[in-house]
Amino acid sequence: MRVVCLDLEGVLVPEVWLGVADETKLDGLRLTTRDMPDYAELMAHRLKILDENDIGIDLIQNVISTLQPLPGAKEFLDRLRGEAQVIILSDTFYEFATPLMEHLDRPTIFCHYLDVQDGRISGYRLRTDDHKTKTVNALKELNFTVAAAGDSYNDVGMIQAAHVSSFFCAPDRVLADFPDVAHTQDYDLLADYLLNTPAGA
Repeated sequence: MRVVCLDLEGVLVPEVWLGVADETKLDGLRLTTRDMPDYAELMAHRLKILDENDIGIDLIQNVISTLQPLPGAKEFLDRLRGEAQVIILSDTFYEFATPLMEHLDRPTIFCHYLDVQDGRISGYRLRTDDHKTKTVNALKELNFTVAAAGDSYNDVGMIQAAHVSSFFCAPDRVLADFPDVAHTQDYDLLADYLLNTPAGA
């Protein structure tokens, strides 16, 4: 049995924080895991900007309510789910991801939780450190063949751990740092690769 593990933002849906940056005109919120490998540092940066500019969760959720899956993403996901088990592994939060999952027919997603007090985001709770890599390794321990795809630094662990893996629409800086990882910008090619490449090929 093959399990396909996918990142969410940048692979299936737009980057939430880029949408928030567009809405608020705060360029500091344009930094994502494509830019900063250290997730804790990135989130500290984001929370500081939110606090300094009095931005609450309502504004972010309003932005999220306008987002739709990337063109072709729903069909790509439907094909994968027809031939394999699929798990979305994301460093977003359930408070952000839930409406996006509705557009994708509610696939299984593992992500994190926000701490919200009086409408303000005061912190966050990780499911566990490096949960993407740990999930892939746990699935391998259960004798699944695991394929994985993502676009950012925080996807590298699961990509390196999976039997079959590829970057999807990753930025040049990520590709330059990991030149041995396969890369595509086409959903059909990615689906073929993830579903049909033999483990260890």
